[in-house]
Amino acid sequence: MKVLRYITPEESFRQYRRRLEAAGLIAIGLLLLLAGRFFWLQVVQFERYHTLAENNRIALVPAPPPRGAIYDRAGRVLAQNYTAFTLEITPDKAGDLDQLIPELAKLVEITPADVKRFRRALAEGKGFESVILRTRLSEEEVARLAVNRYRLPGVEVRARQFRQYPYTDVMAHVVGYIGRISARDKEQLAAEGRTANYRGSEYLGKAGVEASYEPWLHGRTGFEKVEIDAGGRAVRLLARTPPVAGYNIHLHLDAGLQQVATEVFGEHRGALVALDPSNGGVLALVSRPGFDPNLFSDSIDQATWEELNHPLLRPLINRALRGVYPPGSTIKPFMALAGLELGLRTPSDSIQDPGYFSLPGSSHRYRDWKKDGHGVVDLKKSIAVSCDTYYYRLASQMGIESMHRFLSQFGFGRKSGIDLEGELSGLLPNPEWKRRRFNQSWWPGETVIAGIGQGYMLATPLQLAVATMAIANDGVVYAPQLIRAWQEPESGRMHYAAARVLGRIPLKPQHLEVIKQAMVAVTQPGGTAAAAGAGAAYAFAGKTGTAQVIGIKQGARYDEKRTAAHHRDHALFIAFAPAEAPRIVVAVMVENGGSGSGTAAPMARKVIDYWLLGKRPDAAHGGMSTREDTAEEVEREDAAPVPAAGEPEEVPGDAR
Repeated sequence: MKVLRYITPEESFRQYRRRLEAAGLIAIGLLLLLAGRFFWLQVVQFERYHTLAENNRIALVPAPPPRGAIYDRAGRVLAQNYTAFTLEITPDKAGDLDQLIPELAKLVEITPADVKRFRRALAEGKGFESVILRTRLSEEEVARLAVNRYRLPGVEVRARQFRQYPYTDVMAHVVGYIGRISARDKEQLAAEGRTANYRGSEYLGKAGVEASYEPWLHGRTGFEKVEIDAGGRAVRLLARTPPVAGYNIHLHLDAGLQQVATEVFGEHRGALVALDPSNGGVLALVSRPGFDPNLFSDSIDQATWEELNHPLLRPLINRALRGVYPPGSTIKPFMALAGLELGLRTPSDSIQDPGYFSLPGSSHRYRDWKKDGHGVVDLKKSIAVSCDTYYYRLASQMGIESMHRFLSQFGFGRKSGIDLEGELSGLLPNPEWKRRRFNQSWWPGETVIAGIGQGYMLATPLQLAVATMAIANDGVVYAPQLIRAWQEPESGRMHYAAARVLGRIPLKPQHLEVIKQAMVAVTQPGGTAAAAGAGAAYAFAGKTGTAQVIGIKQGARYDEKRTAAHHRDHALFIAFAPAEAPRIVVAVMVENGGSGSGTAAPMARKVIDYWLLGKRPDAAHGGMSTREDTAEEVEREDAAPVPAAGEPEEVPGDAR
């Protein structure tokens, strides 16, 4: 039986007091803990949480800068901005997008590609920032949206800037184009620390000058400091930092010359490069076929994309920089100069050409293009009539190592340093390269065919132009350069780019004079380009070239009519004019064009005629301004070296 103990009032009071004291201590401890936490948050961590609160209250809305324009040497616009209306949606104000977008599709055309792009941009953006659904609205579409604006919450029609290329395919490869910023572009911008300057921007340069001078053309992004409410909606504008427009870029390029150089190709594929020998300025840079760069300002449909990637035409490839071809007989003036400089030949030395050459102890015959040979041939005649046998012998005597050392001075086998991305280095072979590439020894016969620009040897049309410029300049090698000047957006001040001298080849003047006279003989009666030179009002120096695409069996003859079009020889021609005081250097390459004399040389003649005489070929008529009509060039204020515009990727070992 449990006995209940009587608790006295005094004892009960003591127990109550102890409990009350314990509760008080706990309460005091909690208050001290709370006070300590308050002190930590409001005193020690004040700056941090104040900044976080401000960030929740204030948002920075980017203001993309106007992109700089691109002009030719006479001030003609090659790339410019224009304003067009866009359909945009602010997600926080729009409500149910799955219902809104079909409603909008009843008013304006909205493609699945538009929706897909919108969804992607929506995922990457913020709720209070508008997202583009459709671009380039017509006036009728703008009107329909305006009438229905009252029932479309969060929908806005805004004016935005877009890029336009007036010369379309004529300038596509040199001016380039802009395109939407991809995930890879964002990674690259982050790696370079330029992400902040591209907030709010949707496009950047993808090719040509647009890509090489992207940091100059883009400008500096501005920002608007906006107060937002708890729902993320903008309440008021607090401050604004205006954007700074990009530099306007002025090129050495001449739009009239570029148009003529484009039209002389007709339906042919190939490339043409024209340089100013006084400073290396690029007067024309053509790659055919071309494409319309305006296509890349928005989405490209599947059919157009497949057409741009045609396996034979490949219009997106810049053949002037990335097309590598055997230089063929255009290498002969450089080989002849090497023979003179190395003491292996004199201008009066001659050979008897039977129409072929054989290495000592070998029965294999390296055939001349002329079956019965050219008879007695000296150095000048060897260039004028393009005698293969003369250069077979010279190459065999010179050796591949000496050839490699001499020709490399003219830029063969390495990038020229042009201010465009994607240039290939071609290939100037030697035994070390062959061991590294094929793990094989170099054979004497490979030296023989290298002497006429065949075999492993490969060059771009740009390299041929640069090398030819070195002869025209008596050994001075300039880097080809597109940029002529750049203009500050705020002050309007022009800065002029200085020429970049890559080197000076130590050549004897008398040897250079012999080579120049021989190249002039190429365009005169008896020379391989006599037809192209006929009736010229000036003397010009040149050299034809024909490069084999497929090999021919021993004893067989090449028959163009029986050869598939894509297996026919490439046609080449290099030239400078006037011969006594050069003002233009030209290199032409026509893919599967047959002979250099019949195809490439006439093209070069028309281009030179236009530049020196203002004369246009019949095909070039129709709205083109003559050189006499072009704007006056601005006076030179200063000259400054141009910062590097980006190093192109390295070339694969075989460069084929």
